[in-house]
Amino acid sequence: MKKYATEKLKNVCFMGHGGAGKTSLCEAMLFNSGAADRLGKVADGTTVSDYDPEEIKRSISINTSMIPVEWNDTKINILDTPGYFDFVGEVYEGIRVAGCCVVVVSGRSGVSTGTEHGWEYAKEKGIPIAFFVNKVDDENAAFLKVLEQLKEQFGPAVAPFQYPIIEDSKLTGFVDIVKMNSFKYDGAKNIECPFPEELSEKINNVRGFLMEAVAETDEALMEKFFNDEEFTQEEIYSAVKKGAKDGSIVPVFFGSATANLGITPLMDAIVKYFPSPVDNGSVKAINTKTKEEVILQPNDSDPLSAMVFKTVADPFVGKISMFRVYSGTIKSDSTVYNASKQVNEKIGKLFVLRGKKQIEVSELGAGDMGAITKLAYTGTGDTLCDAANPVILDEIKFPAPVLSMAIAPQTKGDEEKMSSGLRKLEEEDPSFKVTTNNETHQTLISGVGEQHLDVITSKLKAKFGVSVNLFEPKVPYRETIKKKVKVEGKHKKQSGGHGQYGHVWIEFEPGTEEDLVFEEKIFGGAVPKNYFPAVEKGLRECIQNGVLAGYPVVNLKATLVDGSYHPVDSSEMAFKVAASLAYKEGLKQANPVLLEPYGKLSVTIPESYMGDIVGDINKRRGRILGMNPIGDGKSLVEAEVPMSEMNKYATDLRSMTQARGKFTLEFERYEEAPANVAQEIIEKAKKEAAE
Repeated sequence: MKKYATEKLKNVCFMGHGGAGKTSLCEAMLFNSGAADRLGKVADGTTVSDYDPEEIKRSISINTSMIPVEWNDTKINILDTPGYFDFVGEVYEGIRVAGCCVVVVSGRSGVSTGTEHGWEYAKEKGIPIAFFVNKVDDENAAFLKVLEQLKEQFGPAVAPFQYPIIEDSKLTGFVDIVKMNSFKYDGAKNIECPFPEELSEKINNVRGFLMEAVAETDEALMEKFFNDEEFTQEEIYSAVKKGAKDGSIVPVFFGSATANLGITPLMDAIVKYFPSPVDNGSVKAINTKTKEEVILQPNDSDPLSAMVFKTVADPFVGKISMFRVYSGTIKSDSTVYNASKQVNEKIGKLFVLRGKKQIEVSELGAGDMGAITKLAYTGTGDTLCDAANPVILDEIKFPAPVLSMAIAPQTKGDEEKMSSGLRKLEEEDPSFKVTTNNETHQTLISGVGEQHLDVITSKLKAKFGVSVNLFEPKVPYRETIKKKVKVEGKHKKQSGGHGQYGHVWIEFEPGTEEDLVFEEKIFGGAVPKNYFPAVEKGLRECIQNGVLAGYPVVNLKATLVDGSYHPVDSSEMAFKVAASLAYKEGLKQANPVLLEPYGKLSVTIPESYMGDIVGDINKRRGRILGMNPIGDGKSLVEAEVPMSEMNKYATDLRSMTQARGKFTLEFERYEEAPANVAQEIIEKAKKEAAE
């Protein structure tokens, strides 16, 4: 593949709801450009984009794929992202390095949650958006209805660039609203045909919306518009390109990806209207030496700066790092500087990836995308640059994991193998986290949803040969006491020779600090000072296990007030045992209670779901703290909830809001558990201990 000038590059992210047809659209573009000799099908597992065994098995996109196609002397780098919300981290990777996006909408189901999310991601990034209404050849498709939905949902900037020609209830062609000529489909080709006069009025109305949007981009054009003067084709092209860039025009195209209808006009439009890296202009970075902001220009001759936006853990090839060049040129068999890790990296061979196919290239210039294998230190989000000009680009902000499960290998002895595999998958997917809970002795994996974690476990087996089981994580409860007591602990044992003797009186009372507070108030040497540390050590060992359900004890104050010793038989061990006897008896008498962890829950939802969300939080024993509108028809609900009730909340919230809700949950404090809840936990703990 030849090297393209920066102004001849287009970096396009495909987004949309799962099943809308993003991957099929990639296939059609590959076929039309001559990069593929057949149209692959998602259902058959034959697409270039979905090559991962998990994607083929599930018939969905799981990873963001890089698909370069060459069209009209332009290289279009397509980033095909997943539509299912469990894999939103992949979308964040794609949108971070894209210069524009196409949101694919199903002509059957219309605007869906994935459409809304795609729009939001693009608006946050500030890049141009176009809609492609797919599956319009389906008998249940309704392009005009979907167009109305798009305009209603996303505003007057939405402008159709085509109008469908339907004959005998079948889509047969389209009218180009910009050029005002019409075409009939002939396979993948579009054959110009006579203008359908019966559609003139409707088409003129639609064109009026587009021309008004064009006029809004320039004062001179606005004057022509008010004087009823026609715009030239060049004025329209220039205005649309400007309007698409600043968001004042959002083009809408339509077609059928699987039937390869209406795809070439979209490809033409991407080349004609969407910005190149030169059009998008400079980007900001931080110079790591001076800590000052610097401006990077998309020039091949400038110092190198590139971002690694995705990592693939391949057990055969090794680590594959996908990157976008922002300035300068990256060359094979060279050395670059990783400014994020402050180390040099050796570049071997450079590739352009087309799905899993590696197309070797000698260099890639500003604005282009490629891949490198076997980088030693580099991870997702790192900046590669010239060592003499060390800069760091803004990192990718990934969504925080919202669902955690405990994981264990099915085969004993596979723990190390499992741990190694999880580390590699964590490096591949920054929205996936692995932690160890030292208290519950469980390894926890955390992700965006159940399907996300299911794919992780499948990859563990397929890539690293480890079968695992998932469990609900244990909740780290605590125990404490509510009243003050004074108890005796006496350990006396005689078995020939030296005996064992330790005797203490200890006052136990509720403390103000989470950790044990130990004091002594001994008079007259009833217990020698050298045994005080043994008493404290005995108590510290004991508080790891409470008397109700065996959970750690907190907020406990213990005061050694009296006791006795034997000049020969007393020892540190004897006083440790005496302290533990006093502890067990004292805590039973001191009204012990179980504490459960509470978290601060913040839920962002469309206001129409408010009643359902509040009702669900109440069912989870939560307390509503506030319900505040935050604009765009959304509200923020804040509450305090028991953590034990929240394990599957990510799945439940998605179900209740059709994936339109999102939340954060952070540990806040411990509170006394209600009697019925505490009793259930205690009985469960006793049962587990017995087993």
